[in-house]
Amino acid sequence: MKLHGIHHVTCITGDAPQNVEFYVDTLGLRLVKKSVNQDDPTVYHLFYADELGSPGSDITFFEYPGAARGRAGDGMIHRVVFRVGSDDSLDFWESRVGGERDDGSLVFADPEGLALELVVDRSGDPPLVARHPEIPEEHALRGFAGVRAYSSAPTRSDRFLAALGLEGSGGRWESRGERTGFYVYDAPPEQPGIPGAGTVHHVAWAAPLDEHAGWVDRVREAGGRPTPVIDRFWFRSIYFREPSGVLFEIASLGPGFTTDEDLEHLGEKLILPPAFEHLRTQVEPVLTPLPNPRERVRT
Repeated sequence: MKLHGIHHVTCITGDAPQNVEFYVDTLGLRLVKKSVNQDDPTVYHLFYADELGSPGSDITFFEYPGAARGRAGDGMIHRVVFRVGSDDSLDFWESRVGGERDDGSLVFADPEGLALELVVDRSGDPPLVARHPEIPEEHALRGFAGVRAYSSAPTRSDRFLAALGLEGSGGRWESRGERTGFYVYDAPPEQPGIPGAGTVHHVAWAAPLDEHAGWVDRVREAGGRPTPVIDRFWFRSIYFREPSGVLFEIASLGPGFTTDEDLEHLGEKLILPPAFEHLRTQVEPVLTPLPNPRERVRT
C-alpha cells in the first residue's frame, strides 16, 4: 500500500463569505462542494478544488462564524504549498496577491493569516487546474505540492512516517504514489499554537477506496491510534495523530463529489450527505448566507 500524495487540507475560517471571495475570486479555485462539518453539522464545510473536484487540489474550511484568529505552533501545520507552472506564474501571482518572493517560490497569506506558498511545479504530475476569467490557465494553481509543520523534535516521527511509506529523513518526507506530496518540519516559534481562524485543522493523504481496513492495521502496528473507518459519503476516512502532534487523515480516492451533483453545478447549493438530510431544516437557518461564486467566474 502507498499514499498517493495529499488528498486535501482542511482549515478553519471565521468568515465564510470572505473565504469564498478569496479562494474563488482571488486564487481562482472552484467551490466544488458546499456542505456541513459531519462532526458538527451546525457549521459549514466548504471545499475548493480544481475544475473536476479532484483529490490533490482540495483545500477545505470549517466555518466557525466570528472565530478569533489562531496561531500555528508546535505540532501544527503552518503553511500550505501549491504548485504553479513557471517563474512567469510566480510573477503573475506576485502582482495579484503580493507576498515575499524567494528562489522559485512566493509566500503570502489569506485574509485570516493562513500562510500559503506557491512553488514552481517540477513534479511531473498532471496539473489540477480550475477555470477563472482573470487567471490564464498557464498560471492557474496546479494542486498541492505539500505542507510544512512545526515540530520541536522531528526525529521522534521518523519511524512512524517511514512505516506509513513516506520517504525521507532529516525533517523532509515525501509521499511518492500516483501523485507526490511533501511533508516538511520547521523549528517552532516560542509561543504555543492556538487553534482558530487561519489555522490548519488536518492534512489528508490519498489512498485507494478499498485499502482503508489495511491502513487501520498499518497505523496501529506503527504505534498510532487510528479511528475506525468513517464513511464521509464522498470519501472514506481514518484519523490519527503522528508523533509530532499533527492530525493526519487518510482519505479515499472516491467515490467523489459528482456522486450527488452533476459536474457543471458542483458547489452551487447546500448538499447534505443522505445521513444528514433530515437535519436540513435545522442547519440551513444557522448557516451564513453565501453567494453562488460560479456566476462570477463563468465565461
